[in-house]
Order: sequence, then structure tokens, then C-alpha cells
Amino acid sequence: MKIFPAIDLHEGKAVRLYKGDYNLVTTYGNPVEMAKKFKDMGATFLHLVDLDGAKEGKSLNLDAVKAIINEVQINCELGGGIRSLNQIEELLNIGLKRVILGSIALNLDFVKEAILKFGSDKIVIGIDCKNKMVATHGWLKDTNIDYIEFALKLKALGVKTIIFTDISKDGTLEGINVSQTKDLIDATGLDIVASGGAKSEADVKNAKDIHASGIILGKSIYSGEINLEDIIKKYED
Repeated sequence: MKIFPAIDLHEGKAVRLYKGDYNLVTTYGNPVEMAKKFKDMGATFLHLVDLDGAKEGKSLNLDAVKAIINEVQINCELGGGIRSLNQIEELLNIGLKRVILGSIALNLDFVKEAILKFGSDKIVIGIDCKNKMVATHGWLKDTNIDYIEFALKLKALGVKTIIFTDISKDGTLEGINVSQTKDLIDATGLDIVASGGAKSEADVKNAKDIHASGIILGKSIYSGEINLEDIIKKYED
């Protein structure tokens, strides 16, 4: 299982939101320094989110992303506001290992094109969920699309990896949604990365026990609830 420390980007700074609310933001400062800190603690892959991009539908924190890749020399994935094949190509060309498609993934034809052009190892789908239904556009819009049915459609297109986030848990330190994450793993057989609400080592253990391929850790490591270095040594394969 891979441990992914998260750096959420808002106006060039590292931040965390509470339940995806842009009005409830905590700022942690320079994202490059945060990335260096995580690398020093043993992290090998960072999960980056362009929060501004997620709302606006275009990449708005590229300078910060480039700085992390170039100055820290660490593998990174990025999600938030990715809406075109040209954009994906640009992002991969600056050194990202993979990109995360969120809202645009509802367009299954686009997903199919992206997989064919760039490969399933470069394209990850983020399924953000509220009450088992998919949410889009920076978590601001709800749908009536069941998250497991959606994942199965993605699997049929060649998608191999999904990042699953229960929005009601994200940034709350209430623990990941183990049951919904397990249901998704069992129903699809895909590589599922658990995200949203991890608060303690128990959450990391739970993710490993249900055979998640990874877990994203955000507020729990910023707040000190989880010691990233210890967790990586203990649980990362």
C-alpha cells in the first residue's frame, strides 16, 4: 500500500479545507517547503490538488506544482480542474507522474480518449462521493450517479486506479469511510486509494486490511495526529 501525503493548493499556498468548504480554510504556507518536509519523512509520492482549478475548470496553481516537481524531485500526481487532452499532455510534460480526472470523468468518451492516448498508468479517476452519490466541480455540485455503478463503467473503459473520497469525512479527522471504500474495492477489483477523514494509525491499518492500494493523508499529518515517518515505515509496501 502506498502512503500519499496531500498538498492542497489555493492561491499558491498549501491549505486544508473542512468538508470541502472553501470558506473553511486553514493555511499551512509554502507548498515546496511542505513537500520537502514530507520527502524527508520518507514520502515517495505526493498527492496534489489544485483547489482553485477544481472550481474554475483550468489549472491555476501550476507555478507551485512545477516548483514542487523541480525543487523537491519527488513523484507527484495532480487533480483539480483538468478538462482537456491538451491540458493532460501539458501536465505530464512538466513532470507529473499521473493526473487525476474528476468532474470531466462523467464524460466517459473523454475518459476513453485519455486512456487510449496516455495509458491507464497516467490517468487516475477521482470519485468524490456524498451519500454514495458522485459530486463534481470542487464538490459544489451533487449528482444522482451511484459511485459503484460509475466505477464499473470506468473499469470497462480501461481505468485501473480510482481515488475514492467521502466528502462528508474530508478534513474532519473523523476516520475514513471504511465500509464504502471496501464495497468499492470488492465490487470493482480496481486499485482503490482511500481518501478523506483519516485521523489515526487505525485508519491506515483499516485501509491496508481492506486491500486499498493506497491512502491519502492530509489534515492528520498537518495536525500531528499521524506521524508520517512512522506510518510509512510500518505500512508502506
